[in-house]
Amino acid sequence: MSGARRGRRHEEEEHENHERWLVTYADMVTLLMVLFIVMFAMSQVDERKFNELKSGLAAGFGQPEAMLDGGSSILEQPGSAVAESITPQAQTAQMDPALRDRVSRAVSENARLEQQRKYADAQAEVNRLQEVLDRLERALREHGLEDDVRTAIDERGLVISLVSRHVVFAPNVATLTERGEQVVDTLAPALEDIPDKLQIDGHTNQVKVKPANYPTDWELSAARAVTVLRRLGERWDIPGRRLTASAFGHERPLVDPQEPGSQAVNKRVDIVILTSLPSETRELIDEVVDSPTTAAATSAAAPAGAQGAHS
Repeated sequence: MSGARRGRRHEEEEHENHERWLVTYADMVTLLMVLFIVMFAMSQVDERKFNELKSGLAAGFGQPEAMLDGGSSILEQPGSAVAESITPQAQTAQMDPALRDRVSRAVSENARLEQQRKYADAQAEVNRLQEVLDRLERALREHGLEDDVRTAIDERGLVISLVSRHVVFAPNVATLTERGEQVVDTLAPALEDIPDKLQIDGHTNQVKVKPANYPTDWELSAARAVTVLRRLGERWDIPGRRLTASAFGHERPLVDPQEPGSQAVNKRVDIVILTSLPSETRELIDEVVDSPTTAAATSAAAPAGAQGAHS
């Protein structure tokens, strides 16, 4: 009896379902139906909406609409794109005229205010350098040395030229004379009190003779600059980080070499109080100096005529 039940249960477990293919068939038919629906939907193009989309994309990317019309290439020439970058000018051109005018006026006003600010900074710097110059000139007058120095304010800063009216340097040597030492020592206290960097420039005159103690006038002008630099640093303790020396030989005359007495003036050392203004503001210093309100205050003190034709 029990054996018969086991045989029937075995027969039921091994019964095969011959209708499983219907599930696969139904899935395939469903997928085909979905495919045909999608293809039908894609074949119905709304031309108006497509044109709106095309125009919107073309305007948004700053490209001509032709690239969406099935053209052969989006490049006019090899290596150059048809599309141009979107620039502020292009955006401004698409603005309402009234709004565009307001934007233009605002930009112009901002540029004017920026230039005005730079000019004000240059004016303030000129005024500060003029105060330093006034102090230096008072000290020189007190010692009767005003004829040994010429001054000017330019885009570099305040330029103090030690000219050789009373022979700051003897011919062909880089050693300061006793009067030259007195000039430097008179200037030093005011130079010590300011934070600006100092550039010491050495120059010779334009007489075409070889210096007696140096290979060329470049070495002579460099030695003269270093002499002044060392006196400011060693005797007056001006920090070395504030001091630099440059040599120009006969390349930068102070006055026209053809003028009488010019060679004695062109043989000199310049102490330049360097301005710390940014370059775009420094360029306005000459304009400020030449203005009627400051021209008189910054005029250079001209020393009396001098003789001499030695480097």
